[in-house]
Amino acid sequence: MTTYEHCKVEKEGRLMIVTINRPEVMNSLHPAANFELEAAFNDFAADPDMWVAILTGAGDKAFSAGNDLKYQAMGGAMSTPTTGFAGLTSRYDLTKPVIAAVNGVAMGGGFEIALACDLIIASEDAVFALPEPKVGLAALAGGLHRLPRQIGLKHAMGMILTGRRVGAHEGKTLGFVNEITPHHELMAHARRWADLILECSPMSIRASKEAVYASLDQASLREAYANQGKVPAVNALFRSEDLIEGPMAFAQKRAPQWKGR
Repeated sequence: MTTYEHCKVEKEGRLMIVTINRPEVMNSLHPAANFELEAAFNDFAADPDMWVAILTGAGDKAFSAGNDLKYQAMGGAMSTPTTGFAGLTSRYDLTKPVIAAVNGVAMGGGFEIALACDLIIASEDAVFALPEPKVGLAALAGGLHRLPRQIGLKHAMGMILTGRRVGAHEGKTLGFVNEITPHHELMAHARRWADLILECSPMSIRASKEAVYASLDQASLREAYANQGKVPAVNALFRSEDLIEGPMAFAQKRAPQWKGR
């Protein structure tokens, strides 16, 4: 397994856990960290044995405070991989699900990373914001586009134009948080969500994820419905062994043995 300096990668059965490991700077990201995270998610995407990922931050204070402004202020050149911040915010071809386990501050790019994940499980101590305008920047790693799509225009503009902080409970009310957990139970709950996904056919999960995100680019429900047969993961599902195994297991009253192919 690849050795990382700025993140930790653990594989547990079909689950990969990626931990941003810069707690001394609130898990903020500089170029080296971004490229390491890209490598970790490249590995996740390519490994046929990995079906679900959880992304979290080291320590008790932060998921990620976003861009490492101190590194930038000291003259460090900022660059990100083509897959975006943390190797996720511009990665549009990942059909495997990623769960954000937000253990504290998710600010700026950190919030954008969480928004790029498929589910957000939040500690009751989690805080979210897009404060870039307060430091002369803008949330250009996807936040300006994902947040309005996920919670609606007016709610999103209320956060974007003020940079205000939103706690976990308000985040759930707004709709971008799936579940709030006691801080010390966060990873247990994130694993529970992962286990629920792993009970399903990975081929079905990938087809469902890709079809959902592809539909967001369609102008109408009619168009999205008509084009779902063009989605690569949907086509792969209909050619898969899992398509045979699922009905067979149901008929035989046993747990399915998914192959992921």
